[in-house]
Amino acid sequence: MMKFGGTSVAGPEEIKRAARRMVAAREAGNSVVAVLSARGKTTDELVASAYEISDRPDPREMDMLLSTGERISCALAAMAINDMGHNAVSLTGSQAGIVTDSSHTKAKIIDVRADRIREGLEEDKIVLVAGFQGVSTDSRDVTTLGRGGSDTTAVALAAALGASVCEIYTDVTGVFSADPRIVPNARKLPVVSFEEMLDMASSGAGVLQLRSVEYARNYNIPIHCRSSFEDLPGTLVLPESETMERPIITAVTHSTDEARVTVIGVKDEPGIAGRIFAALAEANVNVDVIIQNEPVHEGALADLSFTVETGDVVPATDAIAGLGEICREVRTDEKIGKVSIVGAGMRTHPGVAAKVFEVLGEKAINIEMISTSSIRISCVIQADQVPEAVRSLHDAFDLGEDQILTEAPTGEHHQVAPS
Repeated sequence: MMKFGGTSVAGPEEIKRAARRMVAAREAGNSVVAVLSARGKTTDELVASAYEISDRPDPREMDMLLSTGERISCALAAMAINDMGHNAVSLTGSQAGIVTDSSHTKAKIIDVRADRIREGLEEDKIVLVAGFQGVSTDSRDVTTLGRGGSDTTAVALAAALGASVCEIYTDVTGVFSADPRIVPNARKLPVVSFEEMLDMASSGAGVLQLRSVEYARNYNIPIHCRSSFEDLPGTLVLPESETMERPIITAVTHSTDEARVTVIGVKDEPGIAGRIFAALAEANVNVDVIIQNEPVHEGALADLSFTVETGDVVPATDAIAGLGEICREVRTDEKIGKVSIVGAGMRTHPGVAAKVFEVLGEKAINIEMISTSSIRISCVIQADQVPEAVRSLHDAFDLGEDQILTEAPTGEHHQVAPS
């Protein structure tokens, strides 16, 4: 199974390069199925076109519009493969058997009926599948899976077809210890566990989409994230039992596509938070960090803050407004960002949180919200301070190309050179 991102099929030469990779894999004796994204900025251009027409484009029609980008990529790549003397067939998501729920623009895959793909493989064809899309089991409408959904398409098909690995081709050479555009000495990671990659993806690492990693973990599908432009090993994402290196901190991730919603003057009584978050779930809004203050005296009102993706601010505020007079006021702040550290060794190494807070404090970076898991610490800060926070934490935990801090089996830690 192969997947090519938007930059990997951006122009004619990139499409031909991707086609040559598929042909080479077929000539090496492999059955080849490839999922393609829309070319370059095509999806962004389609979204912009929709908003030129409507302030609130209808979600069903948005899916009809956005699904065209991946279909163009597949048809063009099939033409290139045919010109190279091999047989190829391009399929839409629905033709490939990707069945989803009916949540337009954020649909979830509920079944993969890959009979038509298998038929193509039996006919000795390279099968190209349009990523990011499927068909609703209820309405039979075209649906899309949300930003980065082509990764999920590829992993879902890999699981359905019993593929040995899912290769994700992008414009970077793998998964790094931080964004190389912010941290020039960021280190490429040869291996990452599913668990670490899940936390990295959820906290801003854009190399792999979160749901694709969840799918890979659930079905035990190894992912190989590698460059479309270099024939070199990338980063393997594997079960934790197959990863040798256990760093205290694996990576520093960040996101500036964050917004905070604050619900002011909420009654401090049972069931209120449940009503708010049930309404957000009904509106298909994913909530990340949540903080609620406890009123200091009886009868006082509480404030509730949470973060969402920037694009979910309007649906979130509309959902809360739909509950009636549940609060005094709703405020939003779209000038926030999030910086996170992720590492499996964090479980058994005390003092990591203290070091994070000290480093940010020394840089006069105010932490506005905090969220943790057993292997992640995330801090919500002002968006314009995110780059400095990332660089400072990356340096503080020695994550550069020259050295990385790892945990020895005894619980002690030592410095090792990167592989």
